[in-house]
Amino acid sequence: MDYEILKTDEKDAVLTVTLSRPQALNALNSRFFREMDHVLAAAAAKPGLRAMIVTGEGKAFAAGADIAEMAGMDAAAAAEFSRAGQRTFRAIEEFELPVIAAVNGFALGGGCELALSCDIRIASAAAKFGQPEVKLGLTPGYAGTQRLPRHVGAGNALYLLLAGEMVTAEEALRMGLVQKVVAPEQVMAEALDLAKKIAARGPQSVRKVKRLVRQGLLSTFDAGCAMESTEFASLFGGEGGEGMKAFLEKRQPKW
Repeated sequence: MDYEILKTDEKDAVLTVTLSRPQALNALNSRFFREMDHVLAAAAAKPGLRAMIVTGEGKAFAAGADIAEMAGMDAAAAAEFSRAGQRTFRAIEEFELPVIAAVNGFALGGGCELALSCDIRIASAAAKFGQPEVKLGLTPGYAGTQRLPRHVGAGNALYLLLAGEMVTAEEALRMGLVQKVVAPEQVMAEALDLAKKIAARGPQSVRKVKRLVRQGLLSTFDAGCAMESTEFASLFGGEGGEGMKAFLEKRQPKW
């Protein structure tokens, strides 16, 4: 597939995916969802990959869904547009490798929802976050009403969703929406550094940790603990055995 919106770069077991519609502030359209689905499928077929970074070109991470495309939709088309975004963002969430959002600028509406679908968010100090859909007489369409409360709690989520105002990166950090705020020129370096650290860890244990956390959020505590014991035990004699042996022998493990 030829990409019109996304740029990809693979280095040191890390795949970087860059939204490249800077003239439209990287607004998300139907083409974006098709391309991202293809990127995820292609990445899943590459056993050497260990982590993925999603970022935006220019002054925006993604400034929302493409209003120019949405304005001509009827209810049926809008429902499918919403479901397409939900499917893609769910695929990011369920992707076996950790996905880091390097939020370089505006992350509004669908852009904020994209960031929420990633596992970890590193933000520029100049970044802005928000869910301004109510200003257009709309609701979020890509699971923002569902993911946001799970990240920041109901009160903070409703504050963002009902007021429709932007918050700074520092305010987003306080809410728990992002994990780290750095100087604008350091966003990609910080994200790459984190991705490389993850890439150096046990690849199977990393995948299992992500899956346990994601599935655990949808399960009871006891069911999550049962899954954890099973996955913990599954690594003995394999990757875990090598990791413990390397620790005792004071050497780097051979994954």
